[in-house]
Amino acid sequence: MWVFLACILALPLGAQPDQEPVFRAGVQVVVVPTTVLDRNGNFVHGLERQDFLLLDNGKPQDIRVDVTFIPISLVVAVQANSAVEVVLPKVRKLGTLLHYLVAGEQGEVAVIAFDHRVQLMQDFTTDTDKIQQALERIRPGSTSSAMVDAVLHGIRMLRRRPENRRRILLLISETRDQGSQARKRDVLEAAQFANVVVYSININRLVTTLTAKPQPPRPDPYPPAARPLPAGVPVTPHTAAQVSGNATNSANFVPVFVEIFRAVRDIFVDNPVELFTKWTGGTEHPFITQEQLERAVRRIGEELHSQYILSYTPNNRDEGGFHEIQVLVRGRDDVRVITRPGYWMAAQPSGN
Repeated sequence: MWVFLACILALPLGAQPDQEPVFRAGVQVVVVPTTVLDRNGNFVHGLERQDFLLLDNGKPQDIRVDVTFIPISLVVAVQANSAVEVVLPKVRKLGTLLHYLVAGEQGEVAVIAFDHRVQLMQDFTTDTDKIQQALERIRPGSTSSAMVDAVLHGIRMLRRRPENRRRILLLISETRDQGSQARKRDVLEAAQFANVVVYSININRLVTTLTAKPQPPRPDPYPPAARPLPAGVPVTPHTAAQVSGNATNSANFVPVFVEIFRAVRDIFVDNPVELFTKWTGGTEHPFITQEQLERAVRRIGEELHSQYILSYTPNNRDEGGFHEIQVLVRGRDDVRVITRPGYWMAAQPSGN
């Protein structure tokens, strides 16, 4: 879901011109990229405006469906700490696939890598050779993995691209964060204002745990109850509720989103990647082998080029807080719809 905004761009008093600007805005048009799958997981094509029903906080909206091709700006963010050294050779082979299958013929790609830092390996380019060379220059770094910082950095890069382009961030990393300064709320807000959709190809934690070089042991300052469960340990109703807001792992993330926007402090989420993909309407794809990695890239590319772009002006802008979005296909109970769960907005007078 993208939110187009009527914005007033201003710098805080005394701020320098190179600082991040402050946006004061109200929602004008909500744009909702939507994927429709049949029971076999195949993409459903050929649907038209009258086939969709979109509800915003339960209220039907007057939508339009854009079928024109919109060029893509893609940021590829690759984890590059010491834990993924064995995985990086697989990632270095993806240059051509990322350009032609994900970004598309008219698309542009930028590459960043992160450990405790976020490094720009290649700014936006349409040159496949430069994309490939950027991936080949990525080397394993420190033990940290500032994934949340990297996602925020990628969103800010995409925010500077022209508004007539789709803005996509592809994260190739583990699902955990180690050492970021940014809050998850900062990332959710930035993604909403910049109209960015996040996809992820998840590096298996078991692989990195078994292949990472051992580090000197450090004293653990936290009690066992404060730590998340190790990978592979079955969830309990209590642990599932920590992540999804309910007692199952079906991941109804709406309560988590509401809590993140309301909370003064950053709340604990074991899998920030799932949070970012759910919020923006993207998807997660695991891999271990080279074939699985390339299959995930192809699947993401096919999804991006099979989406319906729904848009509407909310008729309930006076309702502040979280707006839950539901997209249905009329007369089709044999399909599954993937889209953003909603967006956050401040209350506005209904006459605005």
